[in-house]
Amino acid sequence: MRKSLKAAGLTAACALAGTLVYGVGAAGAQGNAPQAGHEPQNIGLLTKQIDAYYGAEKQADGTWTASADSDYAKDLARIEKGAKADIRKAAQRYGHDRHHHGAKPAIVLDIDDTALLSFDYERRTNYVYNDAAWNAYVDQANRPAVFGMPELVNYARKQGVEVFFLTGLSEPQRPGAEKNLAKTGYDVPLDAKHLFLKNKTNPPSYLKNCATATSWTCTTVEYKAGTRKYIESQGYRLVGNFGDQQSDLTGGYADKGYKLPNPTYFVE
Repeated sequence: MRKSLKAAGLTAACALAGTLVYGVGAAGAQGNAPQAGHEPQNIGLLTKQIDAYYGAEKQADGTWTASADSDYAKDLARIEKGAKADIRKAAQRYGHDRHHHGAKPAIVLDIDDTALLSFDYERRTNYVYNDAAWNAYVDQANRPAVFGMPELVNYARKQGVEVFFLTGLSEPQRPGAEKNLAKTGYDVPLDAKHLFLKNKTNPPSYLKNCATATSWTCTTVEYKAGTRKYIESQGYRLVGNFGDQQSDLTGGYADKGYKLPNPTYFVE
């Protein structure tokens, strides 16, 4: 379940105030609960802090952009630098050592605010989520890449590491997701074997414990962990799992988790 800034303003404020550290193993903005008896931070001040963090700029066409020189971009660069070093080591270890059950090294990434940046949507809607507006925005396939992530993904591919995308977007949104990823520089396979979306009308058998053709009860963690388990069953070792939400990373089936910054919403 996705919650907007207005529902989760305090936890995002805590992250911006420096009480949490982004990166490997970090809890993320949604992991810090407000204390009883304390007034939450003023929502107007919080949005100004988020603007500053992203280096927000409103363009002539009304589009909001983040700055490549922002604190947000600097946090990303630090995480990506460490991840590249880890990927290189994993590729050297598992790409050539067949004593590890022959599993091929791979990484898996969320899409929204991990591969593709949604700050424009969040800022234009004043951080209020709406299904219809969000779906239309995704289908336009005009989101920019998250700073540095195409380079990280393409680096992994060149190291012989397979790349998978695992998103909460629905199956009907596949064409827009494919188009947007390709046009922003993700030079990796984007077929159905590498790009996993929620298929609620025809769910895969590996999610049978929480999904059938008539009922989808999977939580984000169940859906994503179950899919990672399936990927590993196909002969891969997930050496890295990238996401902007803690629910992207919880549930196992990856050697390391990389929490990217996102103070604008959280997904349970």
